[in-house]
Amino acid sequence: MIIMESIIKIRRRILRDGESIRSVSRRTGLSRHTISKYLGEGSEPRYRRSQPPCSS
Repeated sequence: MIIMESIIKIRRRILRDGESIRSVSRRTGLSRHTISKYLGEGSEPRYRRSQPPCSS
């Protein structure tokens, strides 16, 4: 499971440091598609509920 800090580090390596997606993929063991998904998200990922909590 990837935690938010790892996603932030991945985004920093690619966007700020100029590392390629392929090299980050090799270092982290994640697929290139997963890394591209993290880059496509405009901001940090957040938890989203699928349904509102039920009130009793």
